[in-house]
Amino acid sequence: ISFAFRHSMRITADLILRSPVFINPVKDREIDLRGNKIAVIENLGVTQDQYDTIDLSDNEIKKLENFPLLRRLRTIFLNNNRINRILPNLDEVLPNLDTLILTNNRFAKLSDLEPLADLISLRSLSLLENPVTKKQNYRLYIIHLLPNLRLLDFRKIKQKEKLESIKQFGEPQTRVKKQKVVVAGDSAELLPKLPQAEYSQEQVSAIKAAIDKTSTMDDLYRIENALMAGQIPQDISSQQVSESVSMEVENSVSYDSQYLNDNIQARS
Repeated sequence: ISFAFRHSMRITADLILRSPVFINPVKDREIDLRGNKIAVIENLGVTQDQYDTIDLSDNEIKKLENFPLLRRLRTIFLNNNRINRILPNLDEVLPNLDTLILTNNRFAKLSDLEPLADLISLRSLSLLENPVTKKQNYRLYIIHLLPNLRLLDFRKIKQKEKLESIKQFGEPQTRVKKQKVVVAGDSAELLPKLPQAEYSQEQVSAIKAAIDKTSTMDDLYRIENALMAGQIPQDISSQQVSESVSMEVENSVSYDSQYLNDNIQARS
């Protein structure tokens, strides 16, 4: 007797590096992670925020969570998964998300969708083939929840529907887009802490040198995303590492995230 076991896969650096990358029909840079039996969203910091679109369709994901800060990301395909829960504060890590496709998942209650309200940049949402779409006033409720939405389930939202949603649920709540703006004394809270990975003294010096040479906030955030993924940023070459310290150091040290945070704070 033979038994077939389904093994869930993880999003690893190797999977990301060998997944197809292409320019899609709307001229966005897209990475294809579909059909890999992925159960948990994780390690997307490895992408170093290089993609406009991420396709995670046809997997086994149950929760919408664990995203690093991805300022470039505008579209996520998550159709044909098992998602029934959305963690709050997605807007803080996906500040420019425009399109979210959640067709054929397992949302059953209108309250399951409330965390979407923070995504004020969202313009297109699909929840087709979810049990929640059969709830009374489903469409009007989503229009109320997301007043900036233009397309719901691939149908344009009409002014008549907006007025009806106000009549049914009242005026929508005014929400302000949250940004990771660093102010004095708050950098530890507003910026994700870097993992306490072990770096040699040479690497620490090279990283600090690269931070000192940055001229834009985007460069600083790119370095941060790489370090969050436990990687040395691509533009810090082995030559830079070897040149940064003339003597070899045997003991490794933990990289201090405060140095990066202080630089971001100083330039904000």
